[in-house]
Amino acid sequence: MNKRCGWLLGVMITSATATQAAGQAVKVVSPERFSLQAGDLSLGLSQDWRQPLPQITRALIIVHGRLRNAQTYLNSAEDAAAHAGQGANTLVIAPQFLNEADIQRHHLGDNVLRWHGNGWMAGEASIGHDQISSYGALDQIIQHLGNRTLFPALKAIVVAGHSGGGQVVQRFALTGHAHPALQTAGISLRYVIANPSSYAYFSPQRPVPFTPASCPDFNAWKYGLQKLPAYANGQSPQQLEKAYVARDITYLLGQQDTDPNHPALDKSCAAEAQGAYRLIRGHNYFDYLKLRHPQLSQRLVEVPGVGHDGDKMFTSPQGQEALFH
Repeated sequence: MNKRCGWLLGVMITSATATQAAGQAVKVVSPERFSLQAGDLSLGLSQDWRQPLPQITRALIIVHGRLRNAQTYLNSAEDAAAHAGQGANTLVIAPQFLNEADIQRHHLGDNVLRWHGNGWMAGEASIGHDQISSYGALDQIIQHLGNRTLFPALKAIVVAGHSGGGQVVQRFALTGHAHPALQTAGISLRYVIANPSSYAYFSPQRPVPFTPASCPDFNAWKYGLQKLPAYANGQSPQQLEKAYVARDITYLLGQQDTDPNHPALDKSCAAEAQGAYRLIRGHNYFDYLKLRHPQLSQRLVEVPGVGHDGDKMFTSPQGQEALFH
């Protein structure tokens, strides 16, 4: 098999895996709803956040991967908080970005927000008359958490995700809108990006040599800043980069996430240009940022003995430190 055929086969397998995940309905729809102007967002909560929670000092927004199994991630985050001794003062929020297959399978109403396929990963708008980006929905969650009547003691908001959720958090941190009210209220905002398949670069530079002519979209969103989603409107690439490198971000990488043939690994040419597997892609991206910004204060942390496993990543000592320091 020649190199090009091998690459094409890899892309086909990756696309088939992603399509299968998008087309297969979730087994569990999260029980709670968060009412937005565009509709009701499905989510899971560790506590009822509609009433004042004076004991809560930290809110952890945990984003699921392509399987959209929000309740699984809710449970993992609750376990991590308990192991870290932070269960009593941590509110966990697990948004669920449903798609059409989920709505049909579970006979959900028209008011429940849904996205096309895996479009929520890249910040696409929801489907329906009134639309909202998946990133915009995260903004609304953050805005709700800034309500001092409900959360008078809140000191920190952490947005974290693993795998496909890590992709969401990285792109959300890159394009995310400002929340000046949080700064005024003394609430910090941090991001934990765990084992994503790819990252959004700020320039055409890539760590692995490739032929741009054979991969014309290598620098298009979500791999680069060309063809940005509507959510990023009004922000120049320079503004996005300046804001991103100033954010409090931890890159959490499993030392054993080194399988170049992992079934859920993005094997598109745009992703392969970032490295052969997730661990090296994370290191390559971090090195790229440090080269462009020598004073970068973000952190890269490896988790020993863990591969592509969200539960083990977040409940590990390193994961607990990243989420609850």
